[in-house]
Amino acid sequence: MAILMVQGSQFILDGKPVQILSGAIHYFRVVPEYWEDRLLKLKACGFNTVETYVPWNMHEPQPGEYCFEGMADVEQFIRLAGDAGLHVIVRPSPYICAEWEFGGLPSWLLADDHLRLRCSDSAFLAHVDRYYDVLLPKLKPLLSTSGGPIIALQIENEYGSFGNDASYLQYLRDGMVRRGMDVLLFTSDGPTDHMLQAGSVSGHLATVNFGSGTEWAFAKLREYQAEEPLMCMEFWNGWFDHWGESHHTREAEDVAKVLEEMLEAGASVNFYMFHGGTNFAFYNGANCQQKDQYEPTITSYDYDSLLSESGEPTAKFYAVREVLSRYRGFEKQDGYCEKRDLVLPEPKGTASYGRVELAQRASLLQQLDALAVKIQRTNPEPMEKLGQDYGFISYQTRISGPRERQELVVQEVRDRALVFVDGLLQGVLERGNVAATVSFEVPAEGAELLILVENMGRINYGPYLRDPKGITEGVRHGFQFLYDWTIHCLPMTDLSGLSYAVLSELESSARTVKEEPFFYRGSLHMEDVSDIKDTFLRLDGWTKGVAFVNGFNLGRYWNIGPQQTLYVPAPLLRQGENEIIIFELHGTEDAAVMFVDQPDLG
Repeated sequence: MAILMVQGSQFILDGKPVQILSGAIHYFRVVPEYWEDRLLKLKACGFNTVETYVPWNMHEPQPGEYCFEGMADVEQFIRLAGDAGLHVIVRPSPYICAEWEFGGLPSWLLADDHLRLRCSDSAFLAHVDRYYDVLLPKLKPLLSTSGGPIIALQIENEYGSFGNDASYLQYLRDGMVRRGMDVLLFTSDGPTDHMLQAGSVSGHLATVNFGSGTEWAFAKLREYQAEEPLMCMEFWNGWFDHWGESHHTREAEDVAKVLEEMLEAGASVNFYMFHGGTNFAFYNGANCQQKDQYEPTITSYDYDSLLSESGEPTAKFYAVREVLSRYRGFEKQDGYCEKRDLVLPEPKGTASYGRVELAQRASLLQQLDALAVKIQRTNPEPMEKLGQDYGFISYQTRISGPRERQELVVQEVRDRALVFVDGLLQGVLERGNVAATVSFEVPAEGAELLILVENMGRINYGPYLRDPKGITEGVRHGFQFLYDWTIHCLPMTDLSGLSYAVLSELESSARTVKEEPFFYRGSLHMEDVSDIKDTFLRLDGWTKGVAFVNGFNLGRYWNIGPQQTLYVPAPLLRQGENEIIIFELHGTEDAAVMFVDQPDLG
């Protein structure tokens, strides 16, 4: 039984001092078929521990409905880590941040206008209790005190960055203890006074998160925790990207230097991230530090980490392994460690499968009823009020005429809206973009107004965490509010009801004049299932939308970058025909995609 304890300034495991050398791998960002490969690579780099968050929104997608299968099978991930000889740190707090949709909080919390997040609000705590009553008993047999690999659990995540409700933190702590979580409990925060004051729980280990400035960060932690072990719970060795920005990178030598500083200080460390993975489907989050500065995160969570998005060791991997080998005394030969568990698994490799024509097309606007049931409302309600979590939502109403040209005002759009009048695109409204406006006149016979809104990812960090999606207040033409709306919720989880037509040669070779959202469909043929490898979907000439392979949502693409390819893990492909569907919002110059063997993250 390997129980982690604190004794003075050291961690003690099995009665011996131990330095925790950990790397983050999020099971929910990696297909399950690759969990073992990523864990073995973590161990081959010289780490002894893996850390993961637990996203509440993936495990309780609707109140009282739970999912712990497939990519949500946290128990299997932890068992595989234990089988690989790794210790496990789990961060199961209700909120995780992680550049994940809504910081891991379920979207349905926003259906209650009065509920307050991440505090001692009784309604919020009741939901947390119900979730913990299901989640924590699943973790109990996997604790080190029960013979499992979990050595530590986090109480809450970077709470000092958000609030100062000490009773809320104590409630979470007491709830974990009451449910049998008898391993080491800790908190993690930035190394500042206000964060450590508000985010720590008396009697429990505090850890700090940073990417550089080791001496200063640990000195600040020592002001609040004089004797306990030093630990950087999040060593930010890379960074994430927002749409429209440049791709973030960090030199391997710089990462190795900061790691060495921590090890020389006798500190433990958790690399955030060891392997980033992918924000598949609609699970990317967004940042918003200032009210009108909404910044959605891209689909890739490569993070410029030690393993690439497709799991290949990077220069950082080898630089870090060299440092760890000197501190752990590994014997190396020809670039590999002689010790068997330090040998890398065989590379999985990537492949290029070439061009795929998408010769079939289905109009979204003409087939709304095939994708969703009509909902009638006086006002244009946001997604959460209608039980919808992710994807798109369509609002339709009829305006009488004649009317002079006036501006259409959406109060307020979350996050990006295409405005159609009688089926013709009038313009795009984007959250925070005050320069983008749409105006139109209405003929004597009246006009059909349709507004298609995309949820680009709920905010995962900062003061604007409460982030309902769709149209959150109302719509005006000029100063007049519009009522009587037909709404279609479009989570894009089931596209089987669509009817496709074959594109003409003219349509397939040029962008259509009538710009509107279409689903494009084609097939990638695979001869030999034993030779299928990871690949990357390249969408040159496409503008913005979502890609699906065999019904699996790969995530969003957008030509503003930086990301120009979408990662396609080999387990998503199969022998024979593989259905490719692209939901394109604005049209394409060429109704075809390419499968290439290299990523392009900008």
